Amino acid sequence: MWKLLSPLLLLCLLPAVAPLFCYTCVFPTISPLDCIRFPLKCPPGQLCLSSRAVGLKDFRVVLYEKSCVLPALCGLTGEKYTMGINFTFTNECCNTHLCNRAAAPYWTGTFLTLLTIHSVW
Repeated sequence: MWKLLSPLLLLCLLPAVAPLFCYTCVFPTISPLDCIRFPLKCPPGQLCLSSRAVGLKDFRVVLYEKSCVLPALCGLTGEKYTMGINFTFTNECCNTHLCNRAAAPYWTGTFLTLLTIHSVW
């Protein structure tokens, strides 16, 4: 009897694999904050992507993209041509729920620090 129950007991002790949720943009955006309203359940084996592409055409254009991707696309830097502009992109991946959230702008942290210092004085 024990030989029959031990495999079942081991299966019960294994942690359940929960699906990964990532933020996604339907189209690339000019603000990383535009993507945080659209969480998506990723297919098994995929990670959360944050991609930033910079291009020049009379002015600097920065596009952000967030989605679920295969691990082979993580850590890549390269070039792509779209909208008549040659972009240099960088892909970064992470593997926790909604980890590809947009970071707060640098000035936000600076402003909060100055506000805290000012309130102490």
